[in-house]
Amino acid sequence: MSDLDIRPAEPADIPAIVAMLADDPLGAHRESPDDLAPYRSALRRLADDPHQHVVVAVRDDRVVGTLQLTVIPGLSRRGATRSVIEGVRVHADERGDGLGTRLIQWAVDESRRQECQLVQLTSDATRTDAHRFYERLGFTASHVGFKLSL
Repeated sequence: MSDLDIRPAEPADIPAIVAMLADDPLGAHRESPDDLAPYRSALRRLADDPHQHVVVAVRDDRVVGTLQLTVIPGLSRRGATRSVIEGVRVHADERGDGLGTRLIQWAVDESRRQECQLVQLTSDATRTDAHRFYERLGFTASHVGFKLSL
């Protein structure tokens, strides 16, 4: 995997990122690969925020993975800073070769660099394979999450 580069996402990466987000049963219903304007707008907002890190994994000039890392300063836990990993996706052709592990390790390393005391993530309750993956990497299912659609 030495031929892999993990770097900040650029506007030109958006079609590949959205295709990966849409390439599963959940994403197929909530993503719109045919209308990239909202994703371009979102990436501009994210790029302007120093607490947001949207990265892509690139091999042979091809985007093969992505994730978003958000750094959140806080008051709880004695003023601890935490990070949240979201939108982890690996291209279907690349699964099973350790790319997901490399992406998560990048996020954990960046979280340490940002002096975070905790890294957290959520995963849809139906993604049991993803749950096993995160547990293998040392994450524990310690909380119950709730969402409210607006």
